[in-house]
Amino acid sequence: MATGIRDKVVILGMGCTRFGERWDAGPDDLMLEAFIEALDDAGIERDQIEAGWLGVFYDEQSVGKSAIPLSMALRLPNIPVTRVENLCATGSEALRGAAYAVASGACDIALALGMEKLKDSGYAGLPERTKGSFDDLWMPSYTAPGAFAQLASAYSTRTGISMDDLKRAMAHVSWKSHQNGALNPKAHLRQAITIEQALNAPMVAHPLGLYDCCGVSDGAACAIVTTPEMARSLGKRDLVAIKALQLAASNGVESGHASWDGSYTLTTRTAAGRAYAEAGIDNPRKQIDLMEVHDCFSITELIVMEDLGLSAPGDAPKDILDGVYDRDGALPCQVDGGLKCFGHPIGASGLRMAYEIYLQLLGRAGDRQLDSPSIGMTHNLGGIPIRNIASVSVFGLAQ
Repeated sequence: MATGIRDKVVILGMGCTRFGERWDAGPDDLMLEAFIEALDDAGIERDQIEAGWLGVFYDEQSVGKSAIPLSMALRLPNIPVTRVENLCATGSEALRGAAYAVASGACDIALALGMEKLKDSGYAGLPERTKGSFDDLWMPSYTAPGAFAQLASAYSTRTGISMDDLKRAMAHVSWKSHQNGALNPKAHLRQAITIEQALNAPMVAHPLGLYDCCGVSDGAACAIVTTPEMARSLGKRDLVAIKALQLAASNGVESGHASWDGSYTLTTRTAAGRAYAEAGIDNPRKQIDLMEVHDCFSITELIVMEDLGLSAPGDAPKDILDGVYDRDGALPCQVDGGLKCFGHPIGASGLRMAYEIYLQLLGRAGDRQLDSPSIGMTHNLGGIPIRNIASVSVFGLAQ
């Protein structure tokens, strides 16, 4: 019977670039920047890495359709490299490949790197994919803000919470992310805002205003993983272990019939349940010390608080306004600024989330360091509410 990968894989080293409008760097530069930090942190030689996974979503704007640019940019020693893509969960998918390879015994040390170079396309939002029948027929029918704005309407209808009250909670989410991002030297957006600015911002897709939406960024993040035994043989003592790494993909139920009311993300609930079981967590609100969740829009963060079992049904707005998820609250969320302010280079985001958890667990997060966390969680949501992929990972200090 399968037992999962709990405590079978540890993070040997991590790196992350500064996110933002990186006109100074091409895709190779970003990959190298994240890799050098991870390699130095791991304390190993490049030739000790035995396999690599590259996560990139928009191949047309970045590196093409293979993982060869990873091998070339980093001068890897002719090892197997694999390119993966799973919507906004692409970075988490790269980490899953590397972690599973180590857990299976296929290799001792593996590399996961996520990267996206979006700003050079000159497109104000996310670039358009290569044309074809699917994109021509499907893509023009929605925008990302429009799709996620519908979550707010459905949630308001189901819970009876007024849109005005919901918008106040969403404004708090955005305010919190900007407060946290201002402390992060690698964040794209580092300017604090007021609640009033969030509430009075220009409308993008009702009820989502400008400050309810994450931006488009360039950036890369990297993890080098191994077994606990190998890490200790290399002299490592303080180790962050992967306690769980689960992924759930839509199977069509959301769009197939009326059993889904549009007010939550089914895949998040499914992935979270599996991750908690793998990690041995039965009370996530009490056992998790911090988290990074997929806040592509403020309403997304609000709703996944309930999908992850952290707020009771209908209680997320109250918990948010009570400061539960603030940096100094009971369960800090987006301590690094989240997608909203750290940025969202799609292929890098999942690994960027893991990077913050890694730094926090090791006490290396600088001005935003929390008080002795021991368990952290990341959550990615790729796609749109009606058709998506969710990844939930749990990290903790190795025993």
